[in-house]
Amino acid sequence: MTQIIDRIDQAIVRLLLEDGRMSSAEIARRIGEVSERSVRYRINKLLENDVIHISAIVNPKTVGLPVTANIFIEAEPGRVLDVAQTMAEFECVNYVACSIGERDLSVQVYSRDNEELYRFVADIIGNVPGVRKTSTMMLPLVLKDIYDWQMPDACTVEDDEERKGT
Repeated sequence: MTQIIDRIDQAIVRLLLEDGRMSSAEIARRIGEVSERSVRYRINKLLENDVIHISAIVNPKTVGLPVTANIFIEAEPGRVLDVAQTMAEFECVNYVACSIGERDLSVQVYSRDNEELYRFVADIIGNVPGVRKTSTMMLPLVLKDIYDWQMPDACTVEDDEERKGT
């Protein structure tokens, strides 16, 4: 279900994206038009409504995983979800999604080097029951990652629109 996000919620989210440890008092001070109590209430609502999750995001390059690749998988008919669930269990996999098009799954992995990536694709994925074909795309330069993403302004409802219930 789509949640209504007003400009104050968006400001809170942007500040938390900047620093997930920022206190409600500091957020209220920076926004300037809401109390600390209101910020705490709004953060709790955003969490309860699954709009945000507050967690640490590891930069793989800084912990010895400089190789990033997207692996596209074609699965046998009726086996897509089984293959997806198996892929999600591997530690080196950070993202798994079912897709529509030439391939059934999109999987992103991190590895220490090209050899480790090769062995994962050839020896591990190649032996997962239900996998027909893979296509690997190396990502030598990532210009924007999850920790750089901001909620688009288009997700925000203007105050007047919210009051009217549109």
